[in-house]
Amino acid sequence: MLKNARFLMSNSDHTKCPAPTKPEFAFIGRSNVGKSSLINMLTNHKHLAKTSGKPGKTQLINHFEIDSRWYMVDLPGYGFAKANKKLKAEWNKMIRNYLTERENLVSVFVLIDSRLNPQPIDIEFITWCGQLELPVTLIFTKADKQSQSKTADNVHRFLDEMEKMFVEAPEFFVTSAMTKVGKEELTQFIEENVSEYYEEG
Repeated sequence: MLKNARFLMSNSDHTKCPAPTKPEFAFIGRSNVGKSSLINMLTNHKHLAKTSGKPGKTQLINHFEIDSRWYMVDLPGYGFAKANKKLKAEWNKMIRNYLTERENLVSVFVLIDSRLNPQPIDIEFITWCGQLELPVTLIFTKADKQSQSKTADNVHRFLDEMEKMFVEAPEFFVTSAMTKVGKEELTQFIEENVSEYYEEG
């Protein structure tokens, strides 16, 4: 279980992030995928990450320290945020620099809306991560919003797309911030990777 979560800092420059001395897990996805709700569910905090009805609330790299052992990072969403082209270009550069330069990054959690068929913008982002050999893990969100069979169908379609791009599809989790489906499995995955990081270090 994640017992203690605290906000550390927000910034737009990866070189000003906390010293890379602890394993780090980054959360990213389309602007309305439910990222903040998932982070709050995982950490048992209602307001750790700011939720909003307006997509694009997160505009900086937000670092949280978990149990004094690892960092959880809330990244700006991609996609439907209402922002001008200059600001979007700055966001893209900020995200790219962070993802490619952080040496302690263990996994990029890419959040996918489980209610939807595979979306080109998600495929494009994951393809980009694959080309740079970034460690991607998929998290399907909002599983409570439709039947289990519908969720399973959409997950299967997405994984089919992944297998066209990769030798094998990335590891994945199906979650719901409302019902806490997937919380235990995802928490265990993180904890195992945190332990491995320190063992290898």
